Amino acid sequence: MLRIEQLNQYYGESHTLWDLDLQVTEGECTCLMGRNGVGKTTLLQCIMGLLPVRSGQILFRDRDLSRLAAERRAPLGIGYVPQGRQIFSSLSVEENLMIGLPARRDRNRQIPSFVFELFPVLREMLSRRGGDLSGGQQQQLAIARALALDPQLLILDEPTEGIQPNIVQEIGGIIRRLNREIGLTVLLVEQKLPFAHRVADRYCLLDRGRTVATGIMAELSDSLIQRYLTV
Repeated sequence: MLRIEQLNQYYGESHTLWDLDLQVTEGECTCLMGRNGVGKTTLLQCIMGLLPVRSGQILFRDRDLSRLAAERRAPLGIGYVPQGRQIFSSLSVEENLMIGLPARRDRNRQIPSFVFELFPVLREMLSRRGGDLSGGQQQQLAIARALALDPQLLILDEPTEGIQPNIVQEIGGIIRRLNREIGLTVLLVEQKLPFAHRVADRYCLLDRGRTVATGIMAELSDSLIQRYLTV
């Protein structure tokens, strides 16, 4: 579904992504892993058009997105939950959920009912300002906002960061349900190994802006963990 080929990205004169390759297979959950500062968030921002790329291809269903404007990517069927959630704190929960609906391919302007089935707490808080929600509730809102677009690919950047353990468990269960039962393809950046093992089918390890290892999540070796993940 998503294929990254020989991707290079620069911040000024600093070369951050080096001939990076990544493949996300339809119907699977792929976890992008690596220590802080290796380029994980940069890669996601390149996929979403928030950062320019110098060379290489970003192929979504065989369409090259690398020169496509950012606002034209979500309507293709890509939902994005950025690091830090980035909800609109002054808007209500309902307004946050509705703000992206014009990007839906079917032009439906109603919040899908399944969003409230997954996150029932949001139905109770529709009129509450996003900034008044707890961190865990804000993360649920951010995921729900992305799902309201009816994406084919859901991209999440560290969805467990700063979240209380019970909400982490809930989010993990929802990702598994979306992926295993509904068939939604997921690309996930995650630092917590137990969470990654629980939800992901495959892994991709980055180091210094390069892909250094890929494989089946259940087969991620202790030597790779020690070399590229242990602080």
